[in-house]
Amino acid sequence: MQSASATRLKNRLLSVFAIISVGLIAVGVMGTLYINSMKKDIDSIYFKSVVPISQLNDILYIYHNDLANTVYKAVKLEISANQTSSKIENSLFKIKTKWKSYSSNYGSEKDIDYFNSVAVEIKATNKYFSKILKESLNGEELKKISLDKLQKHIFHINSVIDKLIQHEVDTVYFKRQNFYDIYNNIVIIIGSILIISIILLIIVAIYSVRSIEEDKVKLELTAKKLTHVNTELKNVSYTDSLTKLHNRNYFNLIYDKELKRAKRDRTYITFMMLDMDYFKQYNDVYGHVEGDKALSVTAKVLKDTLKRPSDFLFRLGGEEFGVLLTQTDEVNSARLAQNICNAVRDRKIENKKSDIDKYLTISIGLVCCVADNALHDEILISRANEMLYKAKNNGRNRYEITTDVTQSTVLND
Repeated sequence: MQSASATRLKNRLLSVFAIISVGLIAVGVMGTLYINSMKKDIDSIYFKSVVPISQLNDILYIYHNDLANTVYKAVKLEISANQTSSKIENSLFKIKTKWKSYSSNYGSEKDIDYFNSVAVEIKATNKYFSKILKESLNGEELKKISLDKLQKHIFHINSVIDKLIQHEVDTVYFKRQNFYDIYNNIVIIIGSILIISIILLIIVAIYSVRSIEEDKVKLELTAKKLTHVNTELKNVSYTDSLTKLHNRNYFNLIYDKELKRAKRDRTYITFMMLDMDYFKQYNDVYGHVEGDKALSVTAKVLKDTLKRPSDFLFRLGGEEFGVLLTQTDEVNSARLAQNICNAVRDRKIENKKSDIDKYLTISIGLVCCVADNALHDEILISRANEMLYKAKNNGRNRYEITTDVTQSTVLND
């Protein structure tokens, strides 16, 4: 009798263990499959967003800095016809190569019409530059080319590609939300199975809880990895959301490239550091909403004053802006700085707390030099910062300029 009872108990225990084993195996298999699925989704989001956006930014860079600069120099007769033809042909080849690479990874069939419309715009813009290339090869005078028409083409294709970049970013966020929904369903399904397994395990033995805790740890690690990937995706954009100027990340990228280019070509390079006067007091009086409006107005002044494709405008942080100019000597750099100061003041944004003017003003520190291999990478930033402090100390609402890049002594505020 006791033997029969022991056998029945044994059989029952074996049945329970079998159910538990099946449940745990199911948890393991489902967890593995879904985690692999999550990894593929993460890879898809990353490689289908970061890489294409980088390719589109490269295309924008070539239009702005290679093609536009080449035609600008050709019109000004700064480069020969052969150099013009070679540079335009090389730039068009790069654009076609990068667009072809981007096109091969464009996987959204439902957006194919939008993609094709962008392709048509790029083709039209390339046709414009191809026409200039043909004129150059035929020995025609390029100085007759309209710079206004050139600028319109560059601004137009910039707007078109920027919209495509934003579309890519929006797609990433949409996929991420879908991924969150799948993730939540996975948690619910796995959680339900785990709860059933835990109830059965309590009947048999407490030690089985450890395996469940291990699964929980795996899920937490997966969630942390997902958070890390999402953080990386948020850093993809190079545009400041408030002013629509380039942000600090893009500044770090462009500054290095343009400085190397200027060193290689031994041409002028100018860096301006701009700071709103008494802006903390302005925020204290008028509030941060009005402060944001003032920053947007300042950004608009910079855009209206600096219109060349090779003029780079940045919001470096807070009320601080940066301007990077190429092919601009100290006389013209100083003129532009004064124009910016005048334009900001002429907007007549009231600032009751300013000690120098009844309107909001700006101070600028700038450094301009002909770059060579002896120019230290950080000297432009430190000298511009020094000149900014000098402008502040000399009364604000002004600019200070230097061409001395041999050394720098950064002042304390």
